[in-house]
Amino acid sequence: MPPYSPRRGQPSNGDNLGLFITDETTGKSLCYAPGLGQPTEEVMGYLKKADVVMVDGTVWEDDELIRTGVGTSTGQQMGHLALNGLGGMREYLATLPAATRKILIHINNTNPILDEGKRGARALDQEHIEVAFDGMRLTL
Repeated sequence: MPPYSPRRGQPSNGDNLGLFITDETTGKSLCYAPGLGQPTEEVMGYLKKADVVMVDGTVWEDDELIRTGVGTSTGQQMGHLALNGLGGMREYLATLPAATRKILIHINNTNPILDEGKRGARALDQEHIEVAFDGMRLTL
């Protein structure tokens, strides 16, 4: 749920949306799910059947903004599931089929995955998880 939503703390259907796109020529599909605070079974179903997934990678640790001194809210309070840790986005991505292309979007500038030398970036490389970049193009 976006932090400035009038329904903050009381989410309802339609507050966030994702897209499932299928190329009618190739039959390949993409699931675009930004602002994914907690993937439901329904959302996981879409992620598991997509050839490419693009999901929220805002923060590495839930308390990252507080620890770095740039904010007072946790990732969860802002509607973002941390990548790292028990129940983090990386755990959800690990349940997807091996052939699924996994791409993180909406990366906060405090997230250490932006520094290729940091452990977070190395972990993503090992798990075959990509970080989106400006101008990125995908072919299904």
